[in-house]
Amino acid sequence: KPNIVLIMCDDLGYGDVQCLNPENGKIKTPHIDKIASQGMTFTDAHSGSSVCTPTRYGLMTGRYSWRTRLQSGVVSGFAPCLIAPDRLTVAGLLKGQGYATAIIGKWHLDFQYQDPKTGEILAKKGKKRAPIGATVPDGPVHRGFDYFHGNHHAGHMDTIIENDKVIERLDEIHNLPRLTEKSVAYIEERAKSPEQPFFLYVPLGSPHSPHVPTPEWQGKSGLNVYADFVMQTDATVGAIADAIDKNGFADNTLLIFTSDNGCSRIANIPALREKGHHVSAHFRGSKADVWDGGHRVPFLVRWPGKVEAGSSSDQLICLVDLFATASDITGGKAPTMGEDSVSFLPALSGQPIQSTRKGIIHHSVAGRFAYRQGKWKLLLARASGGWSSPNEGEAARAGAPEAQLYNMEKDPSEQNNLYLTQPKIAERLLADLTADVGNGRS
Repeated sequence: KPNIVLIMCDDLGYGDVQCLNPENGKIKTPHIDKIASQGMTFTDAHSGSSVCTPTRYGLMTGRYSWRTRLQSGVVSGFAPCLIAPDRLTVAGLLKGQGYATAIIGKWHLDFQYQDPKTGEILAKKGKKRAPIGATVPDGPVHRGFDYFHGNHHAGHMDTIIENDKVIERLDEIHNLPRLTEKSVAYIEERAKSPEQPFFLYVPLGSPHSPHVPTPEWQGKSGLNVYADFVMQTDATVGAIADAIDKNGFADNTLLIFTSDNGCSRIANIPALREKGHHVSAHFRGSKADVWDGGHRVPFLVRWPGKVEAGSSSDQLICLVDLFATASDITGGKAPTMGEDSVSFLPALSGQPIQSTRKGIIHHSVAGRFAYRQGKWKLLLARASGGWSSPNEGEAARAGAPEAQLYNMEKDPSEQNNLYLTQPKIAERLLADLTADVGNGRS
């Protein structure tokens, strides 16, 4: 059984990876580009949502997050875990197959904090952090992971948790170096027990804001602080890939690199564009949007001997598909959970993905749906559905139709809305989307 290492960046746009955006990508990402040259690039991969929490829920469970209490936006901690105690996660699935499992990085799926002496659940009070020594009764180690080192979300990046306990305060600028160090150390530790396969999930907190590159990376990009932070993140990816190689795991490790959604507007997207860098490449929109710039993400897979070096796939996949793929790879019986997950294992050898799923559902920060089926994409929004202009009210006042329909083969930049001229296609996609929502699985 292969080791599985999944590195997921936070708010890294599709166009921020240079090899995916050769014409308009001005940030150097040599280590990520190297993974692409050693494996397969998926050019039509999508996160389950255009923001953090729902994507992470889908990745872990194989189920879209809008099937839970979270219908829009993200969570902020100090609340019961979004993943129900009886719901199987990818980590739990692999643990059942004999894997050691670890998460090093950002959880962002809610958990509670508890007073270790009284057992009292601590209430959230403004921006106050959980105290050192507080315990976590429903965190990653209660959802299939053997080991956790990291934080809840970007706003609490300075509050470090190990396994089920808050252990220290750490200045935000040291967060990325810490995650790098811990990830490399974990791989080195696993080399002492090479007979046991491992699953290492590294949800980095970068290049999400606060943009805090360490001094040696400040100014490196020649663009802005966000681009500097992307470059430092790329170096972390390189360090993890090198640790896999140096410890003899390369030939039997499936390494996946991706992002949770598109680039955030906090990166100062207009300023980057003025310097020739397009964060979403040729796709429209960015983080939070239901346009493709919000959820089309880098997705690179390296698996020597199994995946052809320098290959690519244009098959449509989603991050919810990790669940079924992990089950398929390890030979476990496909569980009834993972209601929206389809294995992409056949694609890794150039074969078509087999599925009864008719399409992939996209979701914006505001809870707007879109549905992708083959070349067609239906958006139940007048505009971005997220943070990009125009907003829904502005689009309505400008007379925009109630929905959008695009032919993504001819119009990947989503400029020519066919909703009014192709009503039968729109009706068919809406019926399929409605069925997927109503059936509780896709």
